[in-house]
Amino acid sequence: MDVFDICQEINDHLNRRDEVAARNRLIKLLRDMKERDETYPAVLNHLIRTTGLYPYMEVEAASWEQRYVHAAFEVDVGDGRATLHREQSLVLGKLTRGTNLAVSAPTSFGKSFIIDAFIALNSPDTVVIIVPTIALMDETRRRIFKKFSRQYSIITAPDTELGERNIFIFPQERVFGYLTKIEKIDLLVVDEFYKASKVHDKERAPSLIKAIIKLSKKSVQRYYLAPNIKKLTSNVFTDDMEFLELLDFNTVFLEKHELYREIDRDENRKADKLIELIKPRTAKSLIYAGTYTDINRVAKIVKQNMDVVDRPHTNHFSKWLRENYVRDWTLADLVERGTGVHNGSMHRCLSQIQIRLFEHGHGLDNIVSTSSIIEGVNTSAQNVIIWRSKIGSSKLKNFSYKNIIGRGGRMFKHFVGNIYLLDEPPKDEDTQLEIEFPEQILGDLDEEQDGDKLTPEQLDHIIEYRRSMSNIIGEDEFARLRRDNVLHDSDSDFLLHLATDMYNHPEEWNGFAFLNSDSPHHWERMLYKLLNFKSTGWESRYSHIVAATKAMSENWRWHLSRILDQLEDDGIGIDDFFKLERTITYKLSALISDANELYKIIINPEVDVARFIGSVSRAFLPGPVYSLEEYGLPRMISKKIQQSKLMDFTRPDFGLNDAIKQFQEIGLDRVLKVVPLTAFDRYVLRFFYDGITPTEQH
Repeated sequence: MDVFDICQEINDHLNRRDEVAARNRLIKLLRDMKERDETYPAVLNHLIRTTGLYPYMEVEAASWEQRYVHAAFEVDVGDGRATLHREQSLVLGKLTRGTNLAVSAPTSFGKSFIIDAFIALNSPDTVVIIVPTIALMDETRRRIFKKFSRQYSIITAPDTELGERNIFIFPQERVFGYLTKIEKIDLLVVDEFYKASKVHDKERAPSLIKAIIKLSKKSVQRYYLAPNIKKLTSNVFTDDMEFLELLDFNTVFLEKHELYREIDRDENRKADKLIELIKPRTAKSLIYAGTYTDINRVAKIVKQNMDVVDRPHTNHFSKWLRENYVRDWTLADLVERGTGVHNGSMHRCLSQIQIRLFEHGHGLDNIVSTSSIIEGVNTSAQNVIIWRSKIGSSKLKNFSYKNIIGRGGRMFKHFVGNIYLLDEPPKDEDTQLEIEFPEQILGDLDEEQDGDKLTPEQLDHIIEYRRSMSNIIGEDEFARLRRDNVLHDSDSDFLLHLATDMYNHPEEWNGFAFLNSDSPHHWERMLYKLLNFKSTGWESRYSHIVAATKAMSENWRWHLSRILDQLEDDGIGIDDFFKLERTITYKLSALISDANELYKIIINPEVDVARFIGSVSRAFLPGPVYSLEEYGLPRMISKKIQQSKLMDFTRPDFGLNDAIKQFQEIGLDRVLKVVPLTAFDRYVLRFFYDGITPTEQH
C-alpha cells in the first residue's frame, strides 16, 4: 500500500470521527517514512494538522496555511521556541487564564513541557514542583536549571538560600522544612498526584496529602499531573479544580506483542525469548522485572547468554564499579554486557549515570528495572519488555501496567514503541482515582484553618489530640511544633504514644544523650529502643539497621569497599546496604529527630542530639557531599576533590548552594586538570557539570 492509499485510510477514519484510529495509523506511517527517509507529501501535513500533532509537521513541505498553524502553536519553553500539539496548547491556555487544573494524559503527552512554557510566558515569582522521587527531582532540576537558573534560584535542598524569585523542586517530605519560608506560591505543581491515594502509595500518601493541604493555602494556582486516570472522584483536595481527561491523545503508537501465549508459562522458553529480543542489540530495551528476585533472575540469564561488549563507556563504568564498591558485583558483570539495573535503593548517582548511558548511542542497550522506572525518571525506549506482571509481591494492576508500557516510544525518536509481553498483562480497566482523608495526619491540622475540609468526627479527633499533647508538653510548645512543622512523622497517634511514654517513664529514656557519643558502640541501646518503639515499616532486621548505622559512621574516612567488606561479616550484601542506607538516612533520622524534640520538652532541655541526627540524615558525609550525590556526583569523586584541596566540603556552614557556586567558579577544565581522576570519573564530572550549567541565552 503506498502513501496516498494510507492517507486515504486515515482520512476515512477521520470522516467516521475516529480520531484515535486515524492518529495511530498516521504515526505508523510517519515511522515508515522516517525509516525510508521520504519527504512528506502535502496531504500528510494536512492530516497531521487535522489530528493535532502539530510538532510533527514538516514545515519545508507545508503550505502557507499549514506553516501559519505550526507557528501559531509555537511557544517559548525557556531555552528557545517549540511547537505544542493541540492538547498541550489547550492545557497551557487554561493555565495562563488562571484555571486550577488536574490533568490525566498518556506518559508520552508532554505534561511537564507545559510547566516550562508557563514559566517562560508568565514569569511567576514562586513555583513549587512536588515530585515522587529523588531521581525525578534531579531530572526535573536539570531541565529547569538549564532553562531558568539565570532568572530563578532553583531549590532542591533545605540549606539553599532563597532568591527574589524561586522554583522549588522536591519530594513531599522536604516540603515541611520550607513552609515558614514560603509566603505565596504562584503555581503549585504536583507531579504524579495519583500517589495521594493510599491505593497507589499506602506508605507515603498521608505525607503527600498533608503537603497538598499546607501548600494549597499559600497557592494562587494549582496544576496536578497524572497518567492513565479515567475519572477523579469527588474529594476535598481537587473539587475546585477542572479535571481534564486526555488519555485518547497519543503522540506515539504502542504495538503490543503477546509472546506469553506462545511461551505458555515455560520459564526456559521465556528466558530464550528474552535473549532473542535483546541479543541483536538493534534497539534500546527497558525490561520490567517487577521484583528484586526477578531482577536477579534476569541478571543471571543475561550473564549466561549475552556476550561482553567492547565499548569505552561500559568498559570504564564496570571497572569503576568494581574499584569503588565491590569487585564481585553482578551490576558490573551486567554493564560489561551492555545492561544496567534501575531500582529505588541504589545510590542515586548510580541510577542517574545508568540512565545517561542508556540514552547514549554506545552506552547501555538495556535497563532491567523494578517499578522505580515508572516513577523515578522520564526515560523511554523503543522496546519495553514485561518479564513479570508483578509489582513487589502483588499482581501488577492495569494502572501501573499502562504506566510501564507508556515508556515505549518517544516523539521524534521512536514513533512506535514495541511492547513485548512475556507474562500475561492485567485485564484492561478504567482507573477511577479516589483520594481519602488519612486519619493519621489529623494531629498536624488546625481545626480553624483546616475545618472546611473535615468532618465533625475528624474535628473532634484534632481537638482531643491537641488536648492530650498539650497536657504533656504544654499549649505553647504544642502550638510551636505544629506551626513550625518540626515533627516528621505524619502519624499523630504514634507521636502521642511516644510523648506519653517519655512522660510516664522518663527513666527508661536515660542514655538518650549517648547518641552524641563519638563511639558508635554507645549508640546501640537507644537505637534498638527507638526501633522497637516504632515497630513497623523498617523492611530490615533491627540488627542490620544498627550495624549499618555504626559502619556508615566511617563513610567519609574509609573507602566504601572497606565498609561493605565489614558489613559482609554481618550478612549484609551490597544490595542490602543500599536499602539500609536509605532507611537510615530517611526513616531512622526522622524518628530520632521527633524523639529529640519531645525529649527536650518532656525530660531534659539540656540534651540535644541534633548533631547526631544531622550526621545520620546525610549518611555521615559532609552535608554538601551527600546532597551532591542527588546532583549526580558520587561521594568517592567528592573525596578526591577534597584530597586535592581544590574544595573543602567540611567547612562549617558550607552548604550545597556554596558548593555549586564554587564548582561553577572553578570550572570543569580546572577540576579535570588538578584532581587525579580515572577515565570514568571524568565522564561523571562532565555529566555533573552539565546539570549545573545553564543553557546559553540567545
